[in-house]
Amino acid sequence: MDSSDEDGSESLQDIFTDPWRPPTPEATFARYLSHKNENVSKDSPSEVAIRLVGSHPLWGHYLWNASVAVAEYLESNRDSVRGRFVLELGAGGGLPGIVSAQIGAEMVVLTDYPDRELIDNLTYNVDHNVSPTGRTKVDVMGYVWGHKVDDLLAVLPSTRKSWRLFDLIILSDLEPPSNQPAPCVLVFYSHHRPHLAHRDLDFFNKARSQGWVCEKIVNRKFPTIPGDEEVRSTVHGWRLVRGLSKA
Repeated sequence: MDSSDEDGSESLQDIFTDPWRPPTPEATFARYLSHKNENVSKDSPSEVAIRLVGSHPLWGHYLWNASVAVAEYLESNRDSVRGRFVLELGAGGGLPGIVSAQIGAEMVVLTDYPDRELIDNLTYNVDHNVSPTGRTKVDVMGYVWGHKVDDLLAVLPSTRKSWRLFDLIILSDLEPPSNQPAPCVLVFYSHHRPHLAHRDLDFFNKARSQGWVCEKIVNRKFPTIPGDEEVRSTVHGWRLVRGLSKA
């Protein structure tokens, strides 16, 4: 008999009676094999090892097909990244942003919801996949969509013009909330709620109404994941650039 029984007092087990919960799963790793060609240095990384948090309500424990498709697109279209300023929203494990840094982006800002576990894991992936020289050009920070962007812009050089702060913005599997190359947004996704696919597509109608030219550039099927095979396994990729005027 313990002291709590002897003196009539309650033990911690008596006070806190929450049901037992299993421990958080351990982190896992997913590997992305780089796509090299004759113009790529043999010394460049052959793969990217992405650590994924064990479990997370914001789905940061998956390497989604859309992020793989974005990375492949960037490697096949390196001029869209080389020397550019890149912002990734909802980066998760950070694969597209990391690939951007590896293939010559001038600066990469990787963001996700400001949860310590997500941001620490994202930082880990950058530290372990980007060279020391390239690492000085990558920033990782928390950002909540719809909030002020002052912190995002503060890391940019003061020489950046107000109308051209980022050249490329990457949205990988997110549901949104002159003669120089136009600023560009890459939106890659699959329909996670097939019955609401029309709402996903309405995003592009809204973008067009705000002066964006929307072009579909990727339609790729991946091995089946849970859900409808024809819908969930297909990744749709769009490229958005600013038009001259509102539609």
